[in-house]
Amino acid sequence: MAGKFRKLSDLMTTRGQAGSARTKPVAWLTAPVQPAEDYGFFGPGSVTWKVWGYPTSMSVGFQRAVVIEELDPFLVASVATTGKVYSQARIRYDRTLAYFATVLFGDTKTATTASAVLMRIHAENGVGTEPVSGLYYDANDPESQLWIHLTAWHSILYVYETFGPGRLSEDEERQFWHECAVAAELQTCDPALVPRTREGVRAYFEEVRTRLVASEVTQRMMNHLLNAEVMYPPMLGRMRPVGWVANQFLRRATIATLPGWQRELAGVRQSKAADTAVRLLAKPVFRVVSHSARIQLALLSWLSPSTAPVVAPFFRGIPPVRPETLSPADAYARWEVPTPAEMYAKVHPDFKLTPYPA
Repeated sequence: MAGKFRKLSDLMTTRGQAGSARTKPVAWLTAPVQPAEDYGFFGPGSVTWKVWGYPTSMSVGFQRAVVIEELDPFLVASVATTGKVYSQARIRYDRTLAYFATVLFGDTKTATTASAVLMRIHAENGVGTEPVSGLYYDANDPESQLWIHLTAWHSILYVYETFGPGRLSEDEERQFWHECAVAAELQTCDPALVPRTREGVRAYFEEVRTRLVASEVTQRMMNHLLNAEVMYPPMLGRMRPVGWVANQFLRRATIATLPGWQRELAGVRQSKAADTAVRLLAKPVFRVVSHSARIQLALLSWLSPSTAPVVAPFFRGIPPVRPETLSPADAYARWEVPTPAEMYAKVHPDFKLTPYPA
């Protein structure tokens, strides 16, 4: 099935009936939307839908994740080699956000296919030699995948708690990290290595911190990604001041969530007064947006056109064809899609995952 799609954007635009990924933002509020096959891997009642469905996730949370990811020298080498983070920043943002949305809110058929497509793209374009160490890098490497995965999930939760409703309950937090491990099965990272507690996540970042570096390439890229204008569609005419304000807000909000050592590595500065001011401003802004699914869907349609058809059923409350959730293992088997582990093992025969009890 994955062979049908050469690009993730081709897969994403098959969702819905309102047109292509360039459909006008307002269209997804009323246009016919094709129901998903199922609820995916999480569904109603999941903490994943609660946290990732809050407006902090696809804005400051996502920007925080992609900025911090660049501290991995092997990841930044892979990204810098193509140069597309500079020449095609909006396209990359759109496709990456759509992929995350597919795994989190899409049906299992689309999500498993998307993971296979991404694996193939990484295998073709994400390998090479890291220039400083001279070591080989592979975008599908399990350690790199675990770094990307945990950086994203931690960033989304951290920003949700900072600018959103606040800290999850102990039971919700336990469920969140369990669901994080479920989502890890759509990558090559070992689900058994995904921490299940807040303390475990902190320990992971302390351990991996010793391997993070920030070269001039890293700092340039992190600062580039802190500029929301390179990722979002341009605002023209009288809307330009609005775009400038939004960009400054997102940049300052994202920096406010970065610990001091990451700011030092990135070479970014921001006063405590700015941190405090943006924290006071962000909470009410996101609270207002969170009260309207229509506003959230319209904003997402504008920010990331490919994401709109994926999340439209979620925001509009359209039930799937089959109101069920599946485990990744059952989904890969049902749709006859090779798992990331199987695809990676073909290239690396010694690769094995540690089974983790459900």
